[in-house]
Amino acid sequence: MLRKADEMIKEIREQMRGGKGHVEVNHIFKKDELHGKAARLIAKLVLNPGCSIGIHPHENDEEIFYVLKGKGLVDDNGSSFEVSVGDATLTGGGETHSIESTGDEPLEVIAVILYS
Repeated sequence: MLRKADEMIKEIREQMRGGKGHVEVNHIFKKDELHGKAARLIAKLVLNPGCSIGIHPHENDEEIFYVLKGKGLVDDNGSSFEVSVGDATLTGGGETHSIESTGDEPLEVIAVILYS
């Protein structure tokens, strides 16, 4: 299956998970298109400077963020650290996380949520 960039479903989520501003979610493939039972979400997220996804837990799944562009600040279960191009995070097992765009350009990440 080929999905061209202009065919991807884009949605804007305001104050995502209690965060600031809005997050653009570009669904690479939707859950019902994935024939396996491993992934719940595969998307490119775009956070403009100052926008964020609020702190939230991952109980029965794990989320990977892979940074494509920009700079951000991640809260990983209470510890904060900066992320930039090529960095990746993994949150699961009841841990919490959040992410905020802190640079001068949008923060772009690939997000993958996998069932535990």
